Amino acid sequence: MAGPTSGKPRPNALIWLVLSVVVIGLDQLTKYWVLTSLPEYTAIPVIEGVWNWYRTYNTGAAFSFLSDAGGWQKYFFVILAAGISGLLGYWLYRTPRRDWKTAMPYALVIGGAIGNVIDRLIHGHVVDFIQWHWQDWYWPAFNIADAAIVGGAVGIALYGLLGGQGKTD
Repeated sequence: MAGPTSGKPRPNALIWLVLSVVVIGLDQLTKYWVLTSLPEYTAIPVIEGVWNWYRTYNTGAAFSFLSDAGGWQKYFFVILAAGISGLLGYWLYRTPRRDWKTAMPYALVIGGAIGNVIDRLIHGHVVDFIQWHWQDWYWPAFNIADAAIVGGAVGIALYGLLGGQGKTD
């Protein structure tokens, strides 16, 4: 492998941004479907008693954090997502291409963050539509971007806790 002084550029993990683009595309396509096909605030069972389509909106972040803050939070979350995506993009640039355990979670978080930023900029809020529940207990509705962010964050945490120092291929 080319070292930092060999003069050859080392292949980095920026190719994983293709996964980010796929996440953004799936997220925006599903949200288009939701906005054109599902009624607002009406549960449509997918698996009775467990999973509904439920079109709702979130002006805040996870679990509606800051959803009633008066509007400034939209710009805060856009700037935060841009900063995190930029930082993770820089880390992808510095990550060896073969290190998929690091690159894939970064790419998932970037794709999810940008998917939700698009919603905030176009609609002023995030479109959520996946609702899981058990009897009278309901998990907050979420979307594809949210699932990618959570999956990426779990991957970052697990890889960081369980073996970030070991062999990566």
